[in-house]
Amino acid sequence: MVNALQGPPPATALQLLLAAERLFAEHGLAGVSLRQISIEAGSSNNSAIRYHFGSKDDLLRAIFAYRISDLMQRRALLRARANPDDLRAQLEAHILPLIELAESPDSSYVSFIEQLQRTGQVDVFIHQLDAMRSQEEFISVMQRLLPHIPEPARSMRIQQAQDLAVHLAAERERAIRRDDAVVPFALFVSGVVDGLAGFLAAPASAETEQLISSKSSTS
Repeated sequence: MVNALQGPPPATALQLLLAAERLFAEHGLAGVSLRQISIEAGSSNNSAIRYHFGSKDDLLRAIFAYRISDLMQRRALLRARANPDDLRAQLEAHILPLIELAESPDSSYVSFIEQLQRTGQVDVFIHQLDAMRSQEEFISVMQRLLPHIPEPARSMRIQQAQDLAVHLAAERERAIRRDDAVVPFALFVSGVVDGLAGFLAAPASAETEQLISSKSSTS
């Protein structure tokens, strides 16, 4: 069996991988069989996926691995260039590479990640591929830049902002694939970053403060 996680996959494996990414993105992880993927990729060999990747879980890991390295490198570059004390700049550095992927005509990756989130599997793949460092760096930066938001509201907001970014990018990815009219890329990015930055930085309400205080006093 070819190890799909070491270097670019061969052409046949790449066709299978991209077909799988697209079908999983459109129909969910449980709604697609290996046979359907083979047919979509133009392969008459029903065992081609098992030959190139192994199990269905191995195929999911290969899709994740195919995109994640470039995504992490792009994030690291943008983060290094951004003002470390600017919440909006740091947020944009984290989510811009994801939105850029949504613009790629051969990618269904963001919608694929959205499907992983829905099934609660995305954390499994992140841990297995040692991609947690980028995630932990982002969370650490956001924690530092949002000292006025009490815990656990701060951590909850950071996770929600990331989930929203994936969902919004996935919606745009699907709209582009349908050839729908979409707002210009730069405007979309700016609007999403503005919205999420405002969401993150908004002061906690008196009700939230009271709920946190009540929880702490009963712990």
